[in-house]
Amino acid sequence: MVLVILLLAYVIRRKLDRQGAYSADGFWRAWFQQGATSKAGHETSPTRGYALVVLPAICLVLLTVLAEQLGFRLAVYPLEMVLLVLLMGVPGWQESLKAYSEAWGHGDMQGAWHHVKDRLPADERGAAVSPEVMHLSVSKALIVNVFDRFFLVVFWYVVGGIGAAVLARGVSALAEHWPQAGARPGYRKLTFWVGWIPARLLACTFGVAGDLSGWSRKVRQVLPGLKKSTTEVLMISANGSLTGYALDPERFSELHPADWPSFGGRSLIAIRDLLSRSMLVWICAIALLVIAGVV
Repeated sequence: MVLVILLLAYVIRRKLDRQGAYSADGFWRAWFQQGATSKAGHETSPTRGYALVVLPAICLVLLTVLAEQLGFRLAVYPLEMVLLVLLMGVPGWQESLKAYSEAWGHGDMQGAWHHVKDRLPADERGAAVSPEVMHLSVSKALIVNVFDRFFLVVFWYVVGGIGAAVLARGVSALAEHWPQAGARPGYRKLTFWVGWIPARLLACTFGVAGDLSGWSRKVRQVLPGLKKSTTEVLMISANGSLTGYALDPERFSELHPADWPSFGGRSLIAIRDLLSRSMLVWICAIALLVIAGVV
């Protein structure tokens, strides 16, 4: 049933993403508003944030165990599917990237930046950056967001159930949406460890889903890469797995200046295709684990 629930949730979530519907970011911000105020000198304390994600995760674990003990495990699966649909997803990205690609194709780099600036981290929203730097920021934000909202959730759901999936996504949401900015660096450190294994697993998957030869030359820089960030691991391994310099705009502009107007759209399509193929690899691997009786 794990595979069936996961597949249904993934298909539903992809359809909702195409419609730009049901973003969970608003829910996380509203839920974390309970930490909007804190005592003087305790602004960096992470305790309340941890409680807001750990307690619901524990409740879900207890509910799952209780339902299994009472013989009502099947009754919990619909709840798991709904939660997975809410935990996953990058709604709104498709429209933003389409507008970004069209503006890039017309040579309107300022307009391209305008369409994606709200998707970028706060420290990377500068308008006066080169097209190459802007595109790498957009690509990085896309890869990291898809990792946090799909691959991270899928990994921990398969490994630890819906409670672990909620906990992992909740920790990632804390680093993004916790109202006390002073506490976010601490949450980012925990996010790094929560995503350590799935990030490196996805980095290996890129080799299967992309250019194995190019990946094998790059992956040595990031594996095991004990202290390398999730962003570094994913960007370097994805760069090796993609052909046509899709993640190397400077090199592409030097070799193919005539094709530069189409680079933005082609690069993003290549990245999205790589991520989609990688998820397909994960689903196939999970199916084999289910057949083998491991999951």
